[in-house]
Amino acid sequence: MKREKESGNMLAVAREVLETEAQALLGAAKGLDGSFDKAVELIYGIKGKCIVTGVGKSGLVGAKIAATLASTGTSSFFIHPTEALHGDLGMIGPDDLVIAISYSGESEELVKILPHIKRFDIPLIAMTGESESTLAKYGDISLSIKVEKEACPLGAAPTSSTTLTMALGDALAVALMKKRDFRAEDFASFHPGGSLGKRLFVKIEDLMRRENLPVISPETSLKEAVVVMSEGRLGNVLIEDEEGRLVAVLSDGDVRRALMDSSFSLESEAIRYANRNPKTCRNKRMLASEALEMIENHKIQLLPIVDDSGRVKGVLHLHDLVEAGIKR
Repeated sequence: MKREKESGNMLAVAREVLETEAQALLGAAKGLDGSFDKAVELIYGIKGKCIVTGVGKSGLVGAKIAATLASTGTSSFFIHPTEALHGDLGMIGPDDLVIAISYSGESEELVKILPHIKRFDIPLIAMTGESESTLAKYGDISLSIKVEKEACPLGAAPTSSTTLTMALGDALAVALMKKRDFRAEDFASFHPGGSLGKRLFVKIEDLMRRENLPVISPETSLKEAVVVMSEGRLGNVLIEDEEGRLVAVLSDGDVRRALMDSSFSLESEAIRYANRNPKTCRNKRMLASEALEMIENHKIQLLPIVDDSGRVKGVLHLHDLVEAGIKR
């Protein structure tokens, strides 16, 4: 009983945290003003990079904001204020812009670098919860991250405020994406190893098998075909004529169905049981994701890739697509 009661209490705590932070986001959304538009325009117009800086939890959030900006078309990186004081200020150039984050606006390490930033007339966007703070006064634009209540029961640990800061950073990134007409293809180019990058860039020719293909002639017996199929480990054999043109495909499923034939014989020609009208593809530049869709729609495992004369140039197996992480 005690454990059930404690579990119920923890669920109530979790719901309260989420609701408190959600209210902070909704309140901030309603309170957005022209400063946000100005910040977007300022970032959009810079010739250099967008540098994000902050201390402690604000610094951790700032690093995430910088990463999000960088992956969505805004060249950006994070600098820690302490490192900036010891040489990293040289990484900030006259064409750059700085986003400085501090809820109090008075973080000692951060405040120390502000005069040096402004000395070079570098645009500064302040993200702070205190409109009269040192940071807000140095900023060319100030974006409020003020919250009515932290989700922490002590009101001490940054919770609602860090959530709001991160969300505001996301809002800047998304607004800039819209302004730049940043498309899925652009995003994928920054994430070639991700699922979207694979879906948009990996082609059949990148994955298809070209060598040691399981090939037999139309006169080959079913017995020999089964041996070739086993050695090829593709669950299929390709049947080609003397000119190397594909005339049929025999799958392990075809063999199982052949067993039900009353006249079944391992000495029969394999082509007797094969598919004489197999699904093929002539475009090796087709996206692998499109090939996967073709394979799934036609309920096959192997897609032969042929040239305009019908000669086999390679094969694409369902397992190759799965192992490469290709998704529709």
